[in-house]
Amino acid sequence: MELRHLEHFVAVAEEQHFTRAAEVLGIAQSGLSASVRALERELGADLFVRTTRRVRLTEAGRALLTEARRTLACATAAREAVKAVGGLLTGTLRVGTEQCMAAIEPVALLADFRTRHPGVEVHLVQAGSARLLESVRSGELDLAFVAGVAPPQGVRLEPLTEEPMLLLCRPDHPLAGAGGAVALERLAGEVFVDLHPDWGSRRAADAAFSAAGVRRQVAMQVSDVFTLLDLVTRGLGVAVVPRPVTAKPQAATLRAVPLAAAAAWRVGVATSAARRPGAAAQALAAMIQHPPC
Repeated sequence: MELRHLEHFVAVAEEQHFTRAAEVLGIAQSGLSASVRALERELGADLFVRTTRRVRLTEAGRALLTEARRTLACATAAREAVKAVGGLLTGTLRVGTEQCMAAIEPVALLADFRTRHPGVEVHLVQAGSARLLESVRSGELDLAFVAGVAPPQGVRLEPLTEEPMLLLCRPDHPLAGAGGAVALERLAGEVFVDLHPDWGSRRAADAAFSAAGVRRQVAMQVSDVFTLLDLVTRGLGVAVVPRPVTAKPQAATLRAVPLAAAAAWRVGVATSAARRPGAAAQALAAMIQHPPC
């Protein structure tokens, strides 16, 4: 089994199309098809179900995909380690993040990293923490900044900070002047707006209400914090958000009310527990642990 066969297989699996995968790889489609067929013959199993429009993984293909990504990542790490001995850091760094991490500014961190290591190609993906953790586990990402979600097996989570969750509402809302912490039971009849369920703050809020035995109605789900703040500003619902969100300029006209329940938003860095990080990922991790003055 050759590494190029695995690279070709992963490309087809990700693109779900032989033509697009061939374009990404910069090779002829006939050569790509032959490479995948050779891998299937060696393994004695079909890896894809082929149709005229797209391909999808078989059960054997899904099993191979995780291991193929892991093998390719290890090979890349080995090459980068050798190059790093010569003092030049190269390769690719794939990072994921949620919005509004508070404890760290991923974009500023990556800009500093690129200045220090211009030979590294950096890719950034923004998504919910649940999706990011799965991408770290599968090898699609080298590391990710996540919040509010327990890591799956095979993923290591290094805590960075913890923030309380607060109720965010308009100034004319009855709870805006509560004068103290609000019990979750008092929010049972409220209409909420929130992020989608794979985002960390949504997971933290859901966990807090579930622990209190309070059922809440989430009327609108969005994919970014700024739309969430706009919905609250326009009176379409209240929101339970991490404290750093309440300090954003878009929340300046809103009221942040503390909650009596110990609802917490925990931020951390997720890395794979199953494979050794590449040199670029190790360098970024070192910058996180020991930020520049």
